[in-house]
Amino acid sequence: MKKEDFLREFMNEIWNKKRFDKVEKYVHRQYTIHLDTSDPWEGKILDHEEFKTRLNYSFDSFPDMNFEITSAIEDDNLVAITWILTGTNRGMIGEYPPTNKAINTRGMTIYHFKDDLICGHTQVFDRTTVMKQLGFIDV
Repeated sequence: MKKEDFLREFMNEIWNKKRFDKVEKYVHRQYTIHLDTSDPWEGKILDHEEFKTRLNYSFDSFPDMNFEITSAIEDDNLVAITWILTGTNRGMIGEYPPTNKAINTRGMTIYHFKDDLICGHTQVFDRTTVMKQLGFIDV
């Protein structure tokens, strides 16, 4: 299977369908988050259980979180995607209370591969827009 197809399947099964039971199928036993400075796990190496904890952190805040991949480029050990993230804030985001407001934002992630599994990512997206959409900062 091409890495791009594998990544699309991962995004759908893990992020959109929340299939925690399939994490081991897609994620390397050592997953590193690179250059994602607003992510509490940035710079850390996660095992499968820590990866699931990170997923729960996201899903607790946005239980209906959904990623739509808008483009993808595959290289030897990388797949870069652009995406649209939508969801409704139903839980705490750090110290911020739930707003029940919807978000719609765009971003870009480069997924790293090792041993044909996803072993990390480098990500950039506009968290300021999300904070504005949730009403935490002025427009």
